[in-house]
Amino acid sequence: MSFVLNEDEQMMRDSARGFFGESAPVSALRKLRDDNDPIGFSKDLWASMAEMGFCGVLVPEDHGGVDLGYAAAGLILEEMGRHLTSSPFIATSVLAASAFNLAGTDAQKVEHLPKIAAGEAIYAFAIDERARHNPGHIETRATKDGNGFRLSGKKRFVAAGTGADTLIVAARTEDDKINLFLVDPKAAGVSLQSRRTIDSHMPADFTFEDVKLDGDALLAGADDPEKAYEQILNAGRACQAAESHGVAVQAFDTTLEYLKGREQFGVSIATFQGLQHRAAHLYGELELSQSLVRRALTTLDTQPSQAPLWCMAAKAKATQVSRLATSEGIQMHGGVGMTDEYDIGLYYKRAQAAGEFLGDDHFGAGEVARLSGY
Repeated sequence: MSFVLNEDEQMMRDSARGFFGESAPVSALRKLRDDNDPIGFSKDLWASMAEMGFCGVLVPEDHGGVDLGYAAAGLILEEMGRHLTSSPFIATSVLAASAFNLAGTDAQKVEHLPKIAAGEAIYAFAIDERARHNPGHIETRATKDGNGFRLSGKKRFVAAGTGADTLIVAARTEDDKINLFLVDPKAAGVSLQSRRTIDSHMPADFTFEDVKLDGDALLAGADDPEKAYEQILNAGRACQAAESHGVAVQAFDTTLEYLKGREQFGVSIATFQGLQHRAAHLYGELELSQSLVRRALTTLDTQPSQAPLWCMAAKAKATQVSRLATSEGIQMHGGVGMTDEYDIGLYYKRAQAAGEFLGDDHFGAGEVARLSGY
């Protein structure tokens, strides 16, 4: 497997880098934070991302997308990580698009995938019910009610949930299997509590109290809904790993720039051997992270049956390295690294929050061990 970007991939990366650098720099996140934005992202930016074709990167061309695969989605997300772009991209263009591709009926694909590609609707994927990620712990229940269902349960920290038009909710049916259901967040019986996390994003907690769903709310297109559920989560993990890697790379680059420009005792602190050793260690860790992320995303596109191990490994490593790179960045900035004037603290906060989404490094390492037979 080649870890060098081909010409098309380089063009995608450069296009994304230019777009987010101009339309969604770190200052845009600061404005969302300082304005106490109620949903935590810009719908105007989301519309611009759709015009660039980013929103439909996993949507088939027959449904209005560009269908470039997970490797391309990862390149977009790496640049989003570099610029700390807040958007519903993973929730909608990765998790929701994957859910419809893997578990949706033909009618559901026709209805929803074009909306994702056009940026016309925002979807949120509601999974976790505890403070820590545990995809098997699902107590939310969907019981048969005539031709439809009644949904009851709770979900926590639903990414992009505050601004979502539609929820995709993981719930157990009467056969005790995990299935996915489409839920209107404004439906009777649905209550929402917004949260503002340390990275200035706005996930939400949801409570479902005997919510009435039509029969077509069930994503019924998969032969094995629980297998599809795991495939969707693994896709999300690999893509989140790509964003976390972007956070780590930019934190590293920002720190190097600071070291080269800061002088102490009349010399550049970049010449201090202790700092050089720490920077060299970070560089090696970044290379390992990049290799695992690229392997996971490429395997999702080419050999999806072999992807679970690589997705878990990539998520675990990218989480670990992003947290290391950002904390080391603050250390090497010195006291000013703790101030809001410098961006490195914002990267640290994003690394912490993103690391928890879909499982932190400890969760990922445990799953790698399990999948390897330990």
